[in-house]
Amino acid sequence: MNRTRLDARLADLDTDGYLLDADSDDANQLYLSGFTGPDPFLTLYADGDVHLLVSGLEYGRARSESAADTVERHADYDYEYGGREARHDMYAAFVRDKGAESVSMPPRAPVGTADALRERGIDVAVDGDDRLGDVRAVKTDEEIRAIREAQRANEAAMRAAEGLLAEADVAGDDAPGSDVERGTLVHEGEPLTSERVAEEIEVTLLRHGCALDETIVAGGAQAADPHDRGSGPLRANEAIIVDIFPRSKATRYNADMTRTFCVGEPPAALREWYDLTERALAAALDAVEPGATGEDVHAAACEVYEDAGEPTFRTDPETETGFIHSTGHGIGLDVHESPRLASGGDELEPGHVITVEPGLYDPDVGGVRIEDLVVVTDDGYENCTDYPVEFVV
Repeated sequence: MNRTRLDARLADLDTDGYLLDADSDDANQLYLSGFTGPDPFLTLYADGDVHLLVSGLEYGRARSESAADTVERHADYDYEYGGREARHDMYAAFVRDKGAESVSMPPRAPVGTADALRERGIDVAVDGDDRLGDVRAVKTDEEIRAIREAQRANEAAMRAAEGLLAEADVAGDDAPGSDVERGTLVHEGEPLTSERVAEEIEVTLLRHGCALDETIVAGGAQAADPHDRGSGPLRANEAIIVDIFPRSKATRYNADMTRTFCVGEPPAALREWYDLTERALAAALDAVEPGATGEDVHAAACEVYEDAGEPTFRTDPETETGFIHSTGHGIGLDVHESPRLASGGDELEPGHVITVEPGLYDPDVGGVRIEDLVVVTDDGYENCTDYPVEFVV
């Protein structure tokens, strides 16, 4: 955690401290506390120090593992298994013990906690700008290393997925699996499904210290929905989008990468879309540098598509085909965080780690998306993705 940046970003808040009430699945909580508590706990940042209030069950681990300056347990406030009102009394006492009579809380903080503290005379302001999220967006060298490590696992999983596709036969009159619908991909005598490829991805990630509950392996018309996870048999001569976004089990940092594959001969329309998307990716990457905005990068990708006559949200906000999402997003403890590469996107800074992922979609054609992961540097960007961009398997 960069406390200098944190202090600078919180300096204009007119409160005595910044309070979080969440478990470590909340990225702000994990970032500020450095603690992987599975149940909600309090973290207060005040006068440059991090203070934790945890249950007795988590006290020993919080003392040894967290990044806090002080750690206290419920029993220190004569509470362990009391009721809600007693719990809130403890929260207020904890905040006051650290010299705070007013706190800021993030926009998604529990309303019950905020109201209970107000009832006990502590002023609570909502940090509508989510300043902690802004602080997290600029990564330290250590955080960038963690993301790179997750990306290496990602690349191994993508190789495993592409390997299954490359090994597959195509069902037909003289091919293995001839009792399967013609054109279906067949692996080891069985139809090759999205679920089977996703399984290979997840097993590979586990072997590389990462986890992923869901991935995207979507072919044909399913690939025309950017967030369709994909299901059922995959087919030859269709686009197959594979989007993998693993999280390191050790560091909790994420990676993200998408490739689009085709087994066989892609139709002319898909081939044209793929070439356009390669050009859109290159144009967007060329726009990445400190001082450029997320809107600038998004515009660079949109212009490639628009010049080719393809609709985008810029030209038609109601379109259901074409380029129908932003060009990318920040990545870190959350798989989607600041900055946004979209209309209205903010200025890029060195240390931002972002995805760049243009794509085209239409159920009558399918979908194509290519995504790289890059870090903004002092004079441009460095691509953290080491995986080829090739359509035909």
